[in-house]
Amino acid sequence: MEYATQYYIGHNPNAQTAKAKKAVQTVGRVHSMDAANKRRTRNRQRPTEVSANTNVANGFLKTTFLPKLEIMKTAQSPMEVEKIEADFYYSLCAVARHYNGFEPMDTRTFGYPYNIALSVWEAENHLKRNVRNWNSLRLIQDDKGKTFFISEEQYNTGATLYYIPVIPLYKMLKDPKKKRAARLLLSVFAYLYHVADIPYYRQEDAYLYWQYEMISDWIEQDDEAELDSRKEELKVAQWCGEKVEQKIFNRKNLEVFGRRITTLRPKNDFEQECLNVAQGMFTLYTEYPATTVFQHAKYADDEAEQEDEVIAMNKYISFMADGKGWLYETLAESVNNEFNECGTTEEPTVLKEFSGASVTNCSLEFESRLFPLIGDLCYLLSND
Repeated sequence: MEYATQYYIGHNPNAQTAKAKKAVQTVGRVHSMDAANKRRTRNRQRPTEVSANTNVANGFLKTTFLPKLEIMKTAQSPMEVEKIEADFYYSLCAVARHYNGFEPMDTRTFGYPYNIALSVWEAENHLKRNVRNWNSLRLIQDDKGKTFFISEEQYNTGATLYYIPVIPLYKMLKDPKKKRAARLLLSVFAYLYHVADIPYYRQEDAYLYWQYEMISDWIEQDDEAELDSRKEELKVAQWCGEKVEQKIFNRKNLEVFGRRITTLRPKNDFEQECLNVAQGMFTLYTEYPATTVFQHAKYADDEAEQEDEVIAMNKYISFMADGKGWLYETLAESVNNEFNECGTTEEPTVLKEFSGASVTNCSLEFESRLFPLIGDLCYLLSND
């Protein structure tokens, strides 16, 4: 279950302007982005891709038809075919060595191009069933005529806003009954701030900094009397954000991280949940002491979407002021309206090329553990 704030990203016919009183509604589940399949791309030449089409079972005959290959070139010489097949099976063997448990069948007796189509179909089905975070397998022919596989693994962030509220932690630090858990979460915040490199909304290079600044400008330009309370809410967000940042900026919170975990004896469910999140974060800190959340950040289309067409990771991952109140609703609506204009989302992605060179051992294990923990942290701070 995901506990981070979730919104529909895509066409929203009821979206209101950022100054509207009613905010975008939080939803329990998130649908895939409507715009994902309609994204705009620049017309750039790229390597030829050879892909397989999998036909579904015939409802009447109960027969599954094997795939057919879409051939980009209508005619190829025997010499070209021989080279394609040699490159292909060499790359296929590399895929099998890298992904344990994959033992491709010998398809050479089927003849070209059906042999390649069948192997691609088999490989895709195996990887889809057995490899965590696997996204796609492409068969590429580069400008030198070399044929090889590229496998893409991608962590699906689920169209979720991973915005970590800061004001709840500030309030916990002032509450004697929650101070022990609050100190533990200070270490969690320090890890996310210093090591995981989560943007902080009071720093000018953070996306949310400018969102809050824009809201501040709207308030200043409006003469409505009710805006006095909104100005105060914004002032509290700024003040608490700076106070908490001063605390987590101190790296001593990282030095005592492990000690705070071992000395906390949970007295209630809330403290136990805080401890669970802290233990998970501390394990990541010890196993990945220098890894940031952006280590595998990559535009969803590496053909280079325009930057303003992509929801960059640093836009949907951040510390924020609070997850409640008018300010939050206005922020969420402003962000959602902007994201509606984007065609695709940047997500943690690893590309593995099986062209004869050594294959990277990179994985998305870190992201697969970090994002759920951030979701749990957001849930705790929003329901303390």
